[in-house]
Amino acid sequence: MTRGGTSKDRSSGPERQCIATRENLPMSSMIRFVVGPDAQIVPDVLGKLPGRGIWVSADKAALEKAVSKNLFSRSAKMPVKVPEDLVAEVEAQVTRRLVELISLARKGGGAVAGYEKVKSWLMNEEAEVLIQASDGSERGKSKLSTPHYGSFIGWLTADELGLAFGRQTVIHGALSAGGLTSRVVEEAQRLKAIREVATAGAVRKEKTAK
Repeated sequence: MTRGGTSKDRSSGPERQCIATRENLPMSSMIRFVVGPDAQIVPDVLGKLPGRGIWVSADKAALEKAVSKNLFSRSAKMPVKVPEDLVAEVEAQVTRRLVELISLARKGGGAVAGYEKVKSWLMNEEAEVLIQASDGSERGKSKLSTPHYGSFIGWLTADELGLAFGRQTVIHGALSAGGLTSRVVEEAQRLKAIREVATAGAVRKEKTAK
């Protein structure tokens, strides 16, 4: 496991070297940056911008180190400008991407929101992933548990989940297997490391839903 809790499984796809930690990691657990036309570093969360990629682990400490020590200039082999709010911008972009993926899953019938619907999916073993708002009531959240061998996402706020599900706020959500679920989980892991979510608070498999 990396410092941010991301798996170092070499079967996770092509790897790149992080300019901050010097680790070779799967591209799926990293953030790509490129040098813009004005020599400013630009985050490329979707990995589609033209230009040579500069890679940093999706980990808050690694990102902050890359910014504070201006490791981007060394990697780019030229002076570059690094925005002061670069880490915050990366977090915002990854959050936006995660919200978009959950929204697409919902529109495709692969996600539901609301306590009763999520409870039903869990009881009928339709849920692969349990999603709960980080700022939701702990008492209420404790009534639902992560599917056996499934995943838990608990570092989006109720407002952010609301955007994903087309509501004002959402506390409980669930994803079924297949579809976009693996991509949602992958993106959620990047956000988890950037937001420095404690692993102990993110894994809750102590009981089954009733």
